[in-house]
Amino acid sequence: MANALTTLRLLLTYPFALCMIAPDARHAAWAALIFLAAVASDLFDGASARWLGSASAAGRLFDHTADVLFVMGGLAAGAARGVFPWALPALVGIAFSQYVIDSYVTDRARGLRPSWLGRYNGIFYFVPLAVDIAVRLGLGRLQPTLVVIAWLLVASTLLSMGERLQTTRAAPPRRESASPAGERSGRSPR
Repeated sequence: MANALTTLRLLLTYPFALCMIAPDARHAAWAALIFLAAVASDLFDGASARWLGSASAAGRLFDHTADVLFVMGGLAAGAARGVFPWALPALVGIAFSQYVIDSYVTDRARGLRPSWLGRYNGIFYFVPLAVDIAVRLGLGRLQPTLVVIAWLLVASTLLSMGERLQTTRAAPPRRESASPAGERSGRSPR
């Protein structure tokens, strides 16, 4: 069930981007419906995985990937219209790549290693999309707020990436512990 909801959000990415690239109110209305469906799927996929006991590291990675692709598609479409700075969708992709590489490669974790700022950025990346939809639906007075939100997210994403880099560099190298029999833990013998 949870993966089906995440897949739905992934499938909504392209139609959402198409609706976000068009400046008119009709496309904005469709974008609003798609956005609401995506947010609902995001809220319920994790809850259903926990309720059904099917939560996993792979499921969390799939969920985060769907979120990033959905947000990046909408932000890139808005950037193509000149609403968002191109730095925002680019940094979202770079920050997510850093998150995955840092968690699975550098830290050799079995799941994603979150940070508090990265978590809040992930949530707030949806905000400029919603505000842009509202602007195109007639709330033009929100346009200056939209610009501020977009640039604040650029700054907070850079801060989050710097924090993650600093934390990774400051962490002591991971050592394998030896068992009493002299075997190394954590890796299978070759």
